[in-house]
Amino acid sequence: MLTCSKVYKDIPFAHRQPLHKGHCSKIHGHNWSIIIEFEAKELDANGFVVDFGNLKYIKAFIDEHLDHACLFSKEDSQVQDLSQSEFKDLFKILWVDNASCEGIAQFLFETFSQLVKEKEAGRVSIRSLKLYEDEKNFVSYAPKS
Repeated sequence: MLTCSKVYKDIPFAHRQPLHKGHCSKIHGHNWSIIIEFEAKELDANGFVVDFGNLKYIKAFIDEHLDHACLFSKEDSQVQDLSQSEFKDLFKILWVDNASCEGIAQFLFETFSQLVKEKEAGRVSIRSLKLYEDEKNFVSYAPKS
């Protein structure tokens, strides 16, 4: 199996952990980085696992859904109320199952895997995804083989 990785850096978005007993329960942001590891059994006609120049659809998703957004857990009732209030236009919200770094990494892996499967006609898949909350903290997500 051959692999290659693509890095997307300095993506500003916020999140919060509503059940956390400390400061993580507040809406706060980071400049996130995403590293996607691609894999393929065979190289394409150019000798690539994946042509980085053809990954504009991933960058478009990042720009549309993550850049300057707030990622919140679907079960976060306080934010649900806020999103229905007169302040709703102050937020670009992306609802996820779990807004922890771990939950966001899993969400991005699943979302990007579907995009790659469609755009690359099944020849390429994502092996793993690393999500850096900042330069000191990150999580890795890879499904069970």
